[in-house]
Amino acid sequence: QLVESGGGLVQAGGSLRLSCAASRARLDVWSIGWFRQAPGKEREGVSCINSRDGRPIYADSVKGRFTISKDNSKSTVNLQMNSLKPEDTAVYYCAAAFDCTAPIKVGAHYWGQGTQVTVSS
Repeated sequence: QLVESGGGLVQAGGSLRLSCAASRARLDVWSIGWFRQAPGKEREGVSCINSRDGRPIYADSVKGRFTISKDNSKSTVNLQMNSLKPEDTAVYYCAAAFDCTAPIKVGAHYWGQGTQVTVSS
C-alpha cells in the first residue's frame, strides 16, 4: 500500500515536500518513485530511484529543482520540490515496482491514490 502526503498550494518559487509511506513494499528490490498528471495531460514520470544501483532518475523538467530520497528502514520515499513553477501543478502519484530508467516510462505494479500540488503564479 502506498500513501502519499505533503501536497498543497504554494506560490511560484516556493517548496513542498511529498512523502510516500510504502507499507509492505519491498524497497530493497523494487524501484520506487513519483509520477504526476496535470489536467488534460497524460501521466508522466517525475523521478525514481533504481533498485539495482540506488541511482536517482529525474525528468528533464525537474532536474536541479527536485530531489528524491528513500529510507528503506522506514519504507518511505520523499520528493523535495524546490523552485516550483505553475507548470508543476498536477496530482502526484507514488508508484512502486517498475522499470526506473531514463526516460521514465509510465507503468507500475503499485500506485498510491495521489496528492494534489498546486503552484500559483
